[in-house]
Amino acid sequence: MNQPADNAAVEVVQAPESAAMDALCDRLQTLADQTDRSGDWPAAQLHLCAAAGVFRWFMPATAGGFGWSDADQTRGYLRLAAADLTTTFVITQRMGACRRIEGCENETLQKRWLPPLLDGSQFATVGISHLTTSRRHLSTPVLRAEAVGDGYRLSGYSPWVTGGAHADVIVVGATLDDGRQLLAAVPTDRPGVVAAAGIPLVALSASATDRVDLQDVAIGPDDLIAGPIEDVMSQGVGAGTGGLQTSTLAIGLSKAAVDFLAAEAQQRETLLPVAEQLQTEVRNLEVDLLSVASGNQVCSTADLRGRANRLALRASQAALTAAKGAGFVQGHPAGRWCREALFFLVWSCPQPIANAHLCELAGIE
Repeated sequence: MNQPADNAAVEVVQAPESAAMDALCDRLQTLADQTDRSGDWPAAQLHLCAAAGVFRWFMPATAGGFGWSDADQTRGYLRLAAADLTTTFVITQRMGACRRIEGCENETLQKRWLPPLLDGSQFATVGISHLTTSRRHLSTPVLRAEAVGDGYRLSGYSPWVTGGAHADVIVVGATLDDGRQLLAAVPTDRPGVVAAAGIPLVALSASATDRVDLQDVAIGPDDLIAGPIEDVMSQGVGAGTGGLQTSTLAIGLSKAAVDFLAAEAQQRETLLPVAEQLQTEVRNLEVDLLSVASGNQVCSTADLRGRANRLALRASQAALTAAKGAGFVQGHPAGRWCREALFFLVWSCPQPIANAHLCELAGIE
């Protein structure tokens, strides 16, 4: 992994609200526009996060982590997303893989991967979306598993993998002919693993999200995370609070846009009512998010996602409107926030929420 963009020392972040977190977010924010323009993999940002102990927030002390509560993990994601959405999105996929590995019963697998993943010297990601999207209904699974001896052979592809070309290991899901599914941690140096470099996207292109092909890739018992069983994703192996992550990122983006708007309002009083209204919405949504993350079901995850999506769109467009022509020039964060807000309309967006957005756009009640 590349060195950070500057040589200043990085302090370990022990709490989501701390001077160390402030310093980390300041440095990430400085790099965000640069990465958006170049489309380069955020290696420097990930190095900074590793040095700050970010990858340990999400893991229990027994696994070498800091054991942050679900609420504090959510607070941490909110801070990071407001500073640099692309890097934070990459981290969610990285930690999704780490959670799956930490939550399984395969001690050999855990000893092989968890230490270098927690210290940031190696990178992991996930390729399991096809097990939960419409692709799971295809007559021929996109990624198939065939039993061979005491292991399996994987053939096909995983369609949406973030940072696959930069990963040392990818947690993938595959389906057997009888419909059972398995999860496995596949090293990317295993013969037959071919990761594409990254699709050019409207936003977050630096996440290097693309397909990963697996051509007769052999895996053994030491690579297995779960299965083969029916509907392996419903078993909750290492699932954690992942269902809230996308909403958390959207709220973090909204906060960045609203903070910009509030700063502009200090110079232009006409913006004050708008800034204050959006600040209230962000605070209320953040309160509900943290309540749900703490186990208090004040609202459903679907309600949170819909509200978060709408707020990200409105807050980013408000920031662009306030920035005027300067915001429409490449390199201004307001333009980037508007593009990034579109991400939430398509990434892991449940169909009922997508349908509701379409109805709103069409003026259908």
